[in-house]
Amino acid sequence: MTTPVKHWQAVALSRNIDRKPLRILFQDQPVVLFRSENGISALADRCPHRLAELSKGKIINGEIECPYHGWRFDGAGSCTAIPGLLDKVPNYHIPSYQTCEKEGVLFISRHKTETTPYLHCMEGKPVLMRLAQSRTRSDLLDTAENILDATHTHFVHKGLLRGLSDDKQKIQVDITGGDGWVEACYTGEEQQQGLVSKLLEGERTKTIGRFLYPGIAELEYWGPEGLVLATTFHLRQADEAHVEGVGCLIGPRNGALDYLKSLAFIPMFKIALQQDRRILGSASRNKQFFPDMDPLVGPLDILRKDMERILEGHLPEAANTPRTLFMEL
Repeated sequence: MTTPVKHWQAVALSRNIDRKPLRILFQDQPVVLFRSENGISALADRCPHRLAELSKGKIINGEIECPYHGWRFDGAGSCTAIPGLLDKVPNYHIPSYQTCEKEGVLFISRHKTETTPYLHCMEGKPVLMRLAQSRTRSDLLDTAENILDATHTHFVHKGLLRGLSDDKQKIQVDITGGDGWVEACYTGEEQQQGLVSKLLEGERTKTIGRFLYPGIAELEYWGPEGLVLATTFHLRQADEAHVEGVGCLIGPRNGALDYLKSLAFIPMFKIALQQDRRILGSASRNKQFFPDMDPLVGPLDILRKDMERILEGHLPEAANTPRTLFMEL
């Protein structure tokens, strides 16, 4: 597999990084985000002096000040001041991360990269976009699969994403993949009967669910005239028990009606998100009682094995063997 080690990950919304520093966990390590002279900077959240949390300190003239002894660091992580010191400041340095802001989302990377981060599936096209953040008790694989899993919507999101009746349609699913990605294309479902579909959609020609390395889960809903609705979730394992995500909610931009629809999508999305957080958290807590038991991969868990292979650094099976199956939804 040729997926690069030097990848970007979305970690926060730019609007949440204001006058105070913000602490996040990134790949099990605490990182402090703050606005420096060169934009948003990301440093290891520790003063090298006594390992105090820099995120508890202040931002002064674009530099971050340690709350313990007032040592100050610039956006690149270099120590610029030690209160009380009369000599030249030693060459102390804190590890820094590369940062990039894109349409209101902050990305960071451990390594220098010349590439720009991927934000969502409709980049460069006239769309309306809304942003959201989430924190879920779960792991990355379960969370991403939950987003892309069609069958749970009949139970977890009944009435919102699916209708209240038990009527189902026979759906064709075509699964393809490549280096660092796998997707399922659903056809044969003319329209879902849930509240979201009735208010925001219309006739549906296809639905696409896609997983991208290192933790991006996307859903696209297409009608006869093109894209109707899309969501791109940037997920990362913040710590052992929690997944944090940045979500892009995307719709067409063709007039006032589309704008009103985009406003309606936010509260309904938050309801669906809370429903998913509830079931994922419940399953995660319950797993603690069965530490030696692995979850079953059922016949309708159509992307899970491919997603596991991608996260392990291998090509998904769908890259070499595309497959088609049928299910009822």
